[in-house]
Amino acid sequence: MQSINVIGTYTLCKREVWRFAKVWNQTVIAPVITTLLFLAIMTLAMGSNAGRMVEGVQFNRFIAPGLIMMAIVQNAFANTSSSLMLAKIQGVIIDILMPPLSGGEVVLAKAFWTMAIMMRPGAMKRFDILMPPLTGGEVVFAYVVGGIVRSALVGVAVMASVYLFVPFSLFHFWIGLYYVLSASVMLALLGVLTGIWSQSFDQLSAITNYIITPLAFLSGTFYSIRQLPDFFYKVCHFNPFFYMIDGFRYALIDYTDGMIGTGMAVLMATNVILWLLTAYLFKKGYRLKT
Repeated sequence: MQSINVIGTYTLCKREVWRFAKVWNQTVIAPVITTLLFLAIMTLAMGSNAGRMVEGVQFNRFIAPGLIMMAIVQNAFANTSSSLMLAKIQGVIIDILMPPLSGGEVVLAKAFWTMAIMMRPGAMKRFDILMPPLTGGEVVFAYVVGGIVRSALVGVAVMASVYLFVPFSLFHFWIGLYYVLSASVMLALLGVLTGIWSQSFDQLSAITNYIITPLAFLSGTFYSIRQLPDFFYKVCHFNPFFYMIDGFRYALIDYTDGMIGTGMAVLMATNVILWLLTAYLFKKGYRLKT
């Protein structure tokens, strides 16, 4: 059984965290401002109806959990997808994917000039030869950790900011924590998949604009899905974004449109499938080695 490369995985995790931490004003503060703007615009748009009730819950309190969760998942997705896309464009992804060589293999290759035949002169550095290998699962884990850390920091900052204007109570702490972590993992994995598939930032933006954003906005963030026609009400239950927002709303204001147990199971199953798929694609080097 292959042992886990703890040092290599930790180093990649650290790199992913520092990558967004160096520009914290863009990666942490900006989402807070965006969320508060959403809250202000929706409140002002309601005008005299701003205090109206949605399924027995005040409108501002109803939309607050959805806005917080949207900020969390959008930043988890953005962190992994942009990091992987930049690594592909800059050509540094090969440092993660390159197969390892043992000391004996390096000596043998050097002795018979195999390196000179297989590669251009100067193409391989000593660091590249000795670099510890990372499995597909370890690489995915490191990228996901970076996405989780960023989304968690954004979530705490957004929650604190929203609370100043819309006070809420945390009714179910552990359920809320589960949904935040599960949602962050899911969007981080989707970000990795998007980064693997995309060959340009245009393709990356297309996934964000045509898939991620619509699924987030049409998941009951600003309304109760019970107000929808029967057909669209059923369609919403096939949207995993609905379960993460609905579960987090239940944790904060004790209101849900769906079943909490079902939401937990859907997110768990989705994450397992996405994890296996991303690890497999990294192992094969799909759209990464070419």
